[in-house]
Order: sequence, then C-alpha cells, then structure tokens
Amino acid sequence: MPVYIRKHPLEIPLPSEKDWIKEDEEENFFLQDPDQTLDQLPQPFRMINKMVNLVFDEALEIIEQREALREAQKLKVRPMQYMPTGDFKVAGRANCLAASGKNIFVGLSTGLAAFSAADCRRVCAWEAAKFEICAIHASDLGNENHVLIALDEMGFAHLFYFCKDSLFLVKVLNEVEDISKRSTCEEVELSHGGSYAGVLLQGSTEAWLEIYRLPKDSWERETENASGAAAAAAPAVQERMFSQASEMETRMSTSKLGARLSLPMLLLKVRPPKPLSGSIFKSPLDALMKIDDGSVLGLGHNHMIKDCQLEQQDAIFHSTFKTYLERGSESDSKEVTPRHTMFHFIFPGRILRMGPEIKSQPEVPAGISVHWSGSHNLCLYLLTRPLKEKGDTELKPDAVWPCAALITCSAVSSCSSYLALACEDSTITVWNNCLGSPLGVTALPEGCLIRSIHFLPSPAAPKDQGLCPSGDPSHPKVQLLALCVDGSLHLVAASWTGQSNTVLLAGRPQDPGQTINTVTPLLTFNGTLLVFSRDGTVSLIDTVTLQTICHLVTPPSYTVASPWQPVFALDTENQRLLLQGQEQQRADAVSQAKDNQSSIFLFDFNSHPLRDVFPKKLESPPESLQHLPWDKRCDIFLRNRREHLLELSQQMPGCWSRLQNYAATLQKERQKK
Repeated sequence: MPVYIRKHPLEIPLPSEKDWIKEDEEENFFLQDPDQTLDQLPQPFRMINKMVNLVFDEALEIIEQREALREAQKLKVRPMQYMPTGDFKVAGRANCLAASGKNIFVGLSTGLAAFSAADCRRVCAWEAAKFEICAIHASDLGNENHVLIALDEMGFAHLFYFCKDSLFLVKVLNEVEDISKRSTCEEVELSHGGSYAGVLLQGSTEAWLEIYRLPKDSWERETENASGAAAAAAPAVQERMFSQASEMETRMSTSKLGARLSLPMLLLKVRPPKPLSGSIFKSPLDALMKIDDGSVLGLGHNHMIKDCQLEQQDAIFHSTFKTYLERGSESDSKEVTPRHTMFHFIFPGRILRMGPEIKSQPEVPAGISVHWSGSHNLCLYLLTRPLKEKGDTELKPDAVWPCAALITCSAVSSCSSYLALACEDSTITVWNNCLGSPLGVTALPEGCLIRSIHFLPSPAAPKDQGLCPSGDPSHPKVQLLALCVDGSLHLVAASWTGQSNTVLLAGRPQDPGQTINTVTPLLTFNGTLLVFSRDGTVSLIDTVTLQTICHLVTPPSYTVASPWQPVFALDTENQRLLLQGQEQQRADAVSQAKDNQSSIFLFDFNSHPLRDVFPKKLESPPESLQHLPWDKRCDIFLRNRREHLLELSQQMPGCWSRLQNYAATLQKERQKK
C-alpha cells in the first residue's frame, strides 16, 4: 500500500464522499475492478484527475463528431471538378488582377503588367522595384483605351492610362514634396465609364475622401497627336520603357510620356461629419441664418441645444437604462474618429435631386453616396455642383438619409437603379433610385452581423447598358446576397409589393476550413454564385436549387494562393475566371515566392464541359426602367397607376360596408346609454 508523506500535521478529513463503504457492508465487500486496489487520491488531486478525464472525454466526443461528419461527406454525391482551360506565367508575385475589355492587368511585386486576353501575351509593363501594387481597378473607355488606378503597399495611388499597346503614368494622386505632409491612401475606386476616380486618404489625425474628374477625352486626343509626332522616336522610347531594365530608367521613361497627358481635376474633398456638440449660436436668429432652404435633411449641427442640456439628457438616459447599457464601451465609442468609409457613384435619378441649372448625362455619374464608419447617416453629394458652391470651405452634403442603426456596408446595383444599406441591427433596406422610395426592408436572424452585400444581376439586360437585377420594370424584384461575419450566407429578395423573404444558402460551418471568405455573383449564368472558402475550395452554387453545381480546382501540383484572400478577377468580356495558383512545395515559402513566377489559371465558362453543368438561361425579361426613354417610362407609370386605381375601386365597396357596420355599432351603443 502506498505511503503519502505530508509536510504538515496529519488531519482527519471530514466525510465528503458518497461512495464510501459503510461499516456493516465492509465484510461483504469485494473488489470487482482491479484499478480499485489502489487508494483514492487525496484532494486536490482527485479534482485534477476529474478535470483531466473530462477534457479527454470532450476531446473524444469532438473527434467522433468530426469523424462522423467526414464519413457523411464521403457518402454524399460530390460535385464535378473541373480543371482550368488555360494558364499563363507572370514574373514576380501577383497581388491583384483586373480584367477590362480585351486586356488583363496584373499588379505585381515589381510594378504593373498588361496582358492580352486573347492569347495571354504580355503587352507592356510599368516596372518599379520599390513599388509593390496591392490593388488595381480598371475601366474600359472604348477604342482599346482603359483607365487604371493602382494602390501600392506604401500607400501611393497611381493613375494610369492604357492606349492600345502603351501604358502611361498620368499622376501619383497623393504625392507631395514635403514628406511630413504625406497622406496614405487606403482605398481607390473608379466609376463606370472612367469619368471619375475616388481615393480615401488617411492623415496623421483624420481621414478624407477626394473625388477627381478624369479628362479621358483629352487623353485620347493627346495620345493620338503624340503618336503621330513621335513616330520616329517611338521604337526607342518603347524599348526603353517596356524592357526589363533598371527601375530608375523605366520610371523616367514612363514619367516623360505620362507628363504629356492632362492632369485630373480635384472635384470634391469630403471629410467625415463632426460629432454633435452644443450650440455655438447666441440667438435663434443666428441659427436660422445658417440653415438652407430646408428642402432636405441635414446633419443636425445647426441647433439651439446647449452643452449643459445635452449632458443633462445623457445623464437622465443613463440613469434610466443603466441596467441595459455598458458605460465603458459607450464612452470609448464617442472618442473614435471615423477613419474608414464606403462610397459609390450614383447615376441620375430621383434618389439625388438636381436643380434645373445642373446638366447631367444619363451614362455619367451625377453624385456619390458616402457613409463613414460608426455613423447612422448616408450622405449624398452632387458631382456637378454650381459655380457659387465651389468656393465653400466646408462641403455640405446635398442630401442626408438617417438610419435607425449604424451602417455597416452598402452596395449599388450594376445599373445603378438600386441602392442597398445594411445596418448593425441586421436589417437590409433596398432603395429604388429611379423613384427615390424604398423597395423593401428585410431583417436577418438575430446575431447575424452583415459583412458584405452583393446584388444578383440579370444577364438578360443589354451589355452596353449594364446588368440590372430588376426584371419587369413595372414590377421590379431584386435579389441580393448577404455574407455575415460568422460565415453564413443569406439570399434576400425584395419586390415592388413591399414583401421580402430570406433564404439561408449556407449556415455557419462546423469545420473552420469551410468558412466562406469571399462571394461574387457570376454574370455569365443566371442565379449562380462564385464562392471561395478558407480551405481553398472554389464552388459554383445555384441559388434556385440551393445546390453546388461544380468545383473549380487547380492542377494537382498547385493550390489556390492565399485562400483567406484569393487573388481573382472575372473577365465579363470573354466570360472567364482568372485565379492565381501557387505550387504546393512552395506554399510554405512565402518569402521565396516574391522572386519566382506566379501562375494565373483561366476557367472559360464557354467551354463545353463547364457550359453543360449550368442551368439553362431563362427567357429575356424586358429592359431595365433606368435605360428606357421618358415616354416609355411615363406609359409604364400611368399603366401602373391605372391598375392601382382599379384595385382600389374593387376594395372601396368592402371598405364602405365595414364603415357602415362600425357606424351602426356605435349608434346602438349610444342608444343603450
């Protein structure tokens, strides 16, 4: 029998175990378990032993659940797997991709390169060893001309103009002479058609948004004139510009060509709204002098509420609801300065009212929608502002849409006919830009924090007019995707009747590797999604049948590069997917991949094996209301109004009968009294 040596005097513990043997049962007791021949451990070792056994039991249960899930997945019918239809190599590490027209643009660790989409041939490049391109956006201007805006890892926004086989550096938008005043670019965006560019800049203490007007017509004329005048010097310049020479020589040659082009014009400088504070006005007359005509809502800064009144109201509110509030988190949130924003370019419509003195074009954006992090307000700004307002030091929004909760993300349909806002309380509101009215409001299940939303387009719309999610213009129906932070994916449908419903496409996965990282609608086929998972799986999902159509896989010796943030692009012109792959033996050596070649795989959706697995296209619906002439729009509105009046006339007899019955009931009650 083991002997326990104690450091302290021996104390007889009180009886605390229920399974101790009683004195009358000790004679008939015999051991059935050989492990019980040893004495029981003293405290606290018995407790430690129980905790260790509990941990092992829970671990075994988790292992059994995962094994059962793995066996169940083996029994399921696996979707078809399709290999890429082509690939090409790029020198260096590919950080981003963009497809525009007949060209593919790749942001590399050593600059920017352009490839032909037909044969994947390298056309030209802008090489700079000290500038690693991290994000790139491209817009097709027609006639084989493109405008590009690229963001490097140092926070510089580069504006390029691509003309046929030449790449021109127009300007570095946030380049300054004094390095102490340099601002870092956080996000870049181009409007549809390449008329405007937006950059989000971050300074030492604040952030702001700059909108530039791009002189694309002047660029086309200047490049045509330069090509004719410098025909003799063109071979030498191109050889010096696009050769893989030193970084300084390439940058000097590109800057010389880019300096001949007209520079973009700074149009707007939008700063985040100031937090609400006490009134600075001495009299109501001073506050009224600062108020505009009152036709639109403002940010609420021109008021007559003093600081002491705000503090008193805040104290009353906290004392009343102190059991439901967290004072520490609330006080910290007030001191946070907005440093991130999401903005979209808005086309003309009733969502943004324009005066008669402002001229607009139907295919050119007329304004922008901006919402800052931690804000309830969606601010709308006109891009074509009157001359008298251009000298204002403080830019005021032309319209303000207040929301009940904090705005987390937003999205605009490809035809700019609809705007969707997702709030912190898991609600999604879809607005009709043409009518300026909400189309529907949908609430996701409680606890679903929305990370991003995407519109599902309809491929039946004409290519030159953009793909719009609406079907019948008189009875629009919009579908959009909502990706939540927990990895769940929801399909939200809103119709003209005001009714909306939600379908769960993918719930929160039990396996962390199956968590959805990125979702993008596939414009080639109706109702299909491209889903990227954390384990590198690329799936095509049908939103109608809620089933996985197929998996797009890389060759056996390759894997998807950085599956948590995949590098891909959709080529809508040629209906292809561009996806970066990485060799498996080099997957762990990220530092070595910078000097190696990157592989870009092509998945052609027009190929025979891929086209057979997709559902057949539905019948083409009518054109979008956004692109119809005014006479046809009026006919549609009048027809809808007449149908509505007919419905009301049918409901009127029933309403009158109910009113008569109610009046008769009231009269009887009065007579009884």
